[in-house]
Amino acid sequence: MKRVMAAAAIALMGTGVMAGEDDITRIKAAGDVAVTMDALEAAVEGAGATVFARVDHAGGAEKVGMDLAPAQLLIFGNPKLGTPAMQDDPLAGLYLPLKVLVYEQDGQVWLAYEDPAETLGDLEGIAPEAGYIAKMQGALAKLTGKASGM
Repeated sequence: MKRVMAAAAIALMGTGVMAGEDDITRIKAAGDVAVTMDALEAAVEGAGATVFARVDHAGGAEKVGMDLAPAQLLIFGNPKLGTPAMQDDPLAGLYLPLKVLVYEQDGQVWLAYEDPAETLGDLEGIAPEAGYIAKMQGALAKLTGKASGM
């Protein structure tokens, strides 16, 4: 299994997308954090989803006199996708709405999110083949790809 994961990670590196063993997908971005987040927010709204919050982690750190590299989190969703998951298992509400982190590390800006199949997969009422999981995965890939500017 580790060989398969390693091969997948190597294959994804050439596309600017990396998936780690922690089920986090990371996509390289061309712009800075603010520009990339603006593009993500526009893509989410353009797709008809709702933006619930935009959290500026670095701004919060600055308010308490601490340094943090630029990092912002977008919390967004579409009730047409999330409601069926919560109908299947109300605990899905602990993981929804969806979240994408845009952050800078070592001079590179990244978009990162957890695979909904992994996030929701441990819940008893969520079937791995539930159609909304694939739709969430597709939405995250499309939105982050659009926002990456790559």
